[in-house]
Amino acid sequence: MKKQSARTKRLIKADKELLWHPFTKMLEWEASTPLVIERATGNYLIDTDGNHYLDAASSLWVTVHGHRKKEIDSAIKAQLGKVAHSTLLGLGGTASIELAERLIAIAPKGLRRVFYSDNGSTAVEIALKMAFHYQQLKNKKKVKFLCFEGAYHGDTVGSMSVGEIDCFVDRYKPLLFDSIRAPFPNCYRCPLKLEESTCKLACLAEVEKIFKANAKELAACIIEPLVQGAAGMQTSPPGFLKGLSRMAKKYDVLLIADEVATGFGRTGKMFACDHENIRPDIMCLAKGITGGYMPLAATITTEKIYKAFLGTRKAPDAFYHGHTYTGNPLGCAAAIASLDLFEREATIDNMQPKIQLLKEELLKLAKLDYVGNVRQKGFMCAVELVADKKTKKPFSVKDKTAAKVCLKARDMGVIIRNINDTIIIMPPLSIKTSEIKKLCKVLSKSIRDITE
Repeated sequence: MKKQSARTKRLIKADKELLWHPFTKMLEWEASTPLVIERATGNYLIDTDGNHYLDAASSLWVTVHGHRKKEIDSAIKAQLGKVAHSTLLGLGGTASIELAERLIAIAPKGLRRVFYSDNGSTAVEIALKMAFHYQQLKNKKKVKFLCFEGAYHGDTVGSMSVGEIDCFVDRYKPLLFDSIRAPFPNCYRCPLKLEESTCKLACLAEVEKIFKANAKELAACIIEPLVQGAAGMQTSPPGFLKGLSRMAKKYDVLLIADEVATGFGRTGKMFACDHENIRPDIMCLAKGITGGYMPLAATITTEKIYKAFLGTRKAPDAFYHGHTYTGNPLGCAAAIASLDLFEREATIDNMQPKIQLLKEELLKLAKLDYVGNVRQKGFMCAVELVADKKTKKPFSVKDKTAAKVCLKARDMGVIIRNINDTIIIMPPLSIKTSEIKKLCKVLSKSIRDITE
């Protein structure tokens, strides 16, 4: 740990006395020596003592083009010169309209209506209410949601109800509604020890059984397309998403794609759905939508679903849901500037060689004695540590092996995070080739230092 100034120590003391951090065991936090981030530039975070750290976690999966990107900075400043916020309740807003046009232009064909909110959880909550309400207008028996084992969709009550990871939902189960769960193909730990293609087919067969048995009451199916983020970047085999999409149509079940983490280039295409050319009925967007600058989310759906909420001239209806900062102009301005950068800098095209380089570096890490599995879809990557490669036996939870690896990497100037004993790598799309090599070199040394 680098030496800390008196100012930094004072800020840490105040933090520990006043703040309550997300997803954090505060007893452990109070005993720790954290960093205090004050500034950033490019792909680096800078602490209060001027130390630079490669932001290989994209500031919790949101930073796209890097920090302090002048084009986004300027767009927000220009918007501040006009209006910081104006409600969309009873009024329109230029930035929200212009962003909607841009989102519809890049979304899967057929998605036509944009409903704004603030974050990933709210985007999902809206999708669930929208799907439920839509089905109620058609068939009041369709009241259930199909979701997947290992899913994470946020921390509001509805999004937790379709999630599964115990540390997020277990204590709140009395508050949640019941959902129907299906297997997600975790091929590395497949209990039947099947090859990837066979694992996919077996999972799809199980999912279809569930669809068939519950079709009459299923309102919608929700999935994190291609990659389950909080489950440790679990990647589904090619064709699984396509097969699921076909089933949803076959059994008249709405498909909700939670692209909160996977959207805006993370998987190597603008959206994960683009890899298998599917069009969900509802798509949830957040995180990278503003390039990592401002809280903003969007739930996008079809004209068919939108029109079902209109009612009649004699009895007009509404979707009774909203947020104070819906369509906030500053967030929308940042998002428009971010989309401009995708076009101007050919971000997706320029990612491809970097994705390949990252793959090659990850394969080197896979050879380490205590690396059981590496997973990658674009810039969404995971390195799963195990105590025994042959048996895939995990380390003891008490050892906190991956957490120690992340702290070691931090001491060497790289910020990464772990989920249990899986190390998550999710750098900004702007990361340079030299930084990819640095990241993987530091990670390799950190793993070896902690495990050997």
